[in-house]
Amino acid sequence: MPSDPTGLQPRKRPRQVRAELTRQRILTAAAHVFAEYGYAAGTTNRIAERARVSIGSLYQYYPNKDAILLELMTRHLTAGIVAHRQRRDAEPSGTLEQALRAQVRAVIDNHRDDPNLLRVMFEHAPRSPELFRKIAQFEREHIAYAQQLLAEHPEVRVQDTYVAARLVVSTAELVIHKVMAEPDPLDVERLENEMVAMLLSYLTAPPRAEEEG
Repeated sequence: MPSDPTGLQPRKRPRQVRAELTRQRILTAAAHVFAEYGYAAGTTNRIAERARVSIGSLYQYYPNKDAILLELMTRHLTAGIVAHRQRRDAEPSGTLEQALRAQVRAVIDNHRDDPNLLRVMFEHAPRSPELFRKIAQFEREHIAYAQQLLAEHPEVRVQDTYVAARLVVSTAELVIHKVMAEPDPLDVERLENEMVAMLLSYLTAPPRAEEEG
């Protein structure tokens, strides 16, 4: 996995509609090829063939398959950020269960890609400084919003809402990603219901001292 960020940058950003359509075709083809063949066999030759472009044309846009995979990963993360912000701005939080369900559903929706593609992206996509910054920004924003939600609902019994918010965000992201990236992912409705029940139980359980008393 390359660590040099200069080898991961697209070679050119299209300024014309036709060029942008070609780039989009390459990315769409790459998503199918990585999902079908995996990382090792997902070669640039296969991607170019699936996109119906010459290998020379592909290299005009991307220096290697890692740059393509990194862009797919960045697009996946960006889609999650946009969906989270839209849901946050458009929907009132409602009850605690409704707020948790909205957050869990947003994460599930962002992981509806082919499970094989999800595995390739998360196991093999290079982590560029730009991607790390985007991930860190999203986590801070998501945790701050989750902490605000917890503070708004009196049925929340955890004492440290910051730690709880971090746990809720991390648990939803990691568990949902792992389950949906499996070859036999769970039915999304069952996954949503169980995740909401688990998080709700954690947040509303009485403190230990209260239980012992």
